[in-house]
Amino acid sequence: MAEIHFIVEQAPEGGYLARAVGVDIFTEGDDLQSLHAQVRDAVHCHFDAGTGPDIIRLHITREEVLTA
Repeated sequence: MAEIHFIVEQAPEGGYLARAVGVDIFTEGDDLQSLHAQVRDAVHCHFDAGTGPDIIRLHITREEVLTA
């Protein structure tokens, strides 16, 4: 596996939620720096040594609501 993709969203209660695409990995972090560490740890725990991805790609989405 060359790379793994995560969809990252802001959690309603604060922080961030990350869900892998095509693999059952889910994690969260209080800020982006801690999320990066949590995602790396989750990927390393999920895959056996030498079988994991070389690249972790995060797709971060943010929703904003404006009054008209």
